[in-house]
Amino acid sequence: MNSTLVQGYLAPANDFQPNCRSRAVFPEENRVLGLRVGSSFDESQSESVESQNEGSCSSSPEGEISKEMDHSDAILKYIGIMLMEEEDLENKPCMLHDCLALQATEKSLYDVLNNNDSSNQTDTTASGSSSDITSFLESNWAENIRDFESSLSPSETQYQNLAPRDKKHRYREDNSGDYRSNKQLANNVGGEPEALDMYDKVLLCSISDDALVSDCEAKTKWQPKGATRGRPKGGKKQQGVIKEVVDLRTLLMQCAQAVATFDSRTINDLLAKIRQHSSPHGDGTERLAHYFANALQARVAGTGSAALFHRISAAVMLRGYQTYIKACPFKKMSNLLANKTIRKLADSATTLHIIDFGILYGFQWPCLIQSLSERRGGPPKLRITGIDFPQPGFRPAERVADTGDRLARYCKRFGVPFQYTAIAQRWESIKVEELNIERDELLVVNCLYRLQNVPDETVVANSPRDQVLKLIKRINPNMFIQGAVNGTYNTPFFVTRFREALFQYSSMFDMYEATVPREDPNRLLFEEEVFGTDVTNIIACEGTERLNWPETYKQWQARTATAGFRQLPLDQQIVTYVRSKVKAEYHKDFSVDEDGKWMLQGWKGRVLHAFSCWKPAHN
Repeated sequence: MNSTLVQGYLAPANDFQPNCRSRAVFPEENRVLGLRVGSSFDESQSESVESQNEGSCSSSPEGEISKEMDHSDAILKYIGIMLMEEEDLENKPCMLHDCLALQATEKSLYDVLNNNDSSNQTDTTASGSSSDITSFLESNWAENIRDFESSLSPSETQYQNLAPRDKKHRYREDNSGDYRSNKQLANNVGGEPEALDMYDKVLLCSISDDALVSDCEAKTKWQPKGATRGRPKGGKKQQGVIKEVVDLRTLLMQCAQAVATFDSRTINDLLAKIRQHSSPHGDGTERLAHYFANALQARVAGTGSAALFHRISAAVMLRGYQTYIKACPFKKMSNLLANKTIRKLADSATTLHIIDFGILYGFQWPCLIQSLSERRGGPPKLRITGIDFPQPGFRPAERVADTGDRLARYCKRFGVPFQYTAIAQRWESIKVEELNIERDELLVVNCLYRLQNVPDETVVANSPRDQVLKLIKRINPNMFIQGAVNGTYNTPFFVTRFREALFQYSSMFDMYEATVPREDPNRLLFEEEVFGTDVTNIIACEGTERLNWPETYKQWQARTATAGFRQLPLDQQIVTYVRSKVKAEYHKDFSVDEDGKWMLQGWKGRVLHAFSCWKPAHN
């Protein structure tokens, strides 16, 4: 065995000396391109862990999971490496929003060129239907709000009703239009070598979370001007001041009904009152109200589609995403469950081919790469076909290819032979022949939480979502891993969609309120750029301008089964491990449950994410 490789890839963190640089783009400009890492790494192997049983989704032997090293923290190190090495990320827009915006723009242009007025019909139908059911909603929405609030913590409900409101005036201005200006895209220049201790903290994945206490977490405490809450030190308590008690969720629902019935006077009065008591720097409820008020105003003004062209720096978004990953287990635990399932399935495989629909930056795969490097007998050849929507410009596959470049360097560090193919086009238009499937390879299709970005039959008559599922069926994988955002805000009726979105994002803002300090700048960033942008798109846009069309996991189960798949049972040993990890490392109100063959993740009893495994029924 090559001792240099062993020392380079498996040495302790304080002995590791990385030497890699990033580059801006691949030389090819085609939509489909390949990257191969030479066979010089084929003999690299590690014998540090027990081998896994041959793959299936059945139960693992007792104690097997606990023996395997846990590389679930690799996503944080991977993001840290990107932020340190790739200086041009500050000038590049966020990949997800850029690609989805292009897709929505293309659909809208297609509708215009073909005199397709389905968007207008949807809007008219939604408004008319909302008016017809207003009397029904008036008797039900208040009760639904109260039922939801009862699931929140008593301390939050008490604070919402009793907290002073006199200091919220300074935040009531609507800053939804204050977007950052775009910087000119620059050529990527390889970063200078960083101090070794910086790499030590982010490169190698440890078993514990102690390594996460790094410079990435040492944030400068940031407080917006005038955001100090409570009276100054030594100040006197005001006497006899009457505080107005408001229910922001009720006001938001009333405002949504006014929007549905085009009652402009009521809209203006309610929005003014909501802004008086809401703030992007307040508690979770106040932040929720601030962004939903922005969305309502954008719908009234007809400016909801403007958010599609708001470009966010990739580096800024990655820093916000780091905070989200640390505070919330949903993505991290889904990656952990998927990777351990794939690792077990590939225990005796010589070639593992993963087709990843919605690969983005490839955050899921560093964990699996490290795990494969430790397989007894050496790692298999890893092939990844990264699929995502094209980006604007003359190089539609550039950023999908950049993801392959990063993963290739990561595989090189850990001695895993690697081949990558980048595909950037609309998913329903992909042909099986473009995927270059080889015989005798273990084939896994992975799609975690991205099928919601593909329109369904409520938007396009010939459902692209069903076409993608049929494509996966034709691919005939050994396993199809599916993750779904469990959402009910995909109805064309505006008031109903608003109410369901309010319930969904109430949980998200409440989750952040309980896990991340209010003054954390990355929390504010993520809430504004992700939650706020998504809420505006859901509330203020219709038809093809929408970017997300979620369904409940039960709806996904019916849709996937109809496409010709049968659901596989989850490995109970892995699910138990995930549940124990969430219980030990995250807030007590996060939950991991099962319903049939689904693993469900949620907050305070509300199911937000769902995970399942499938294979074609004829197999």
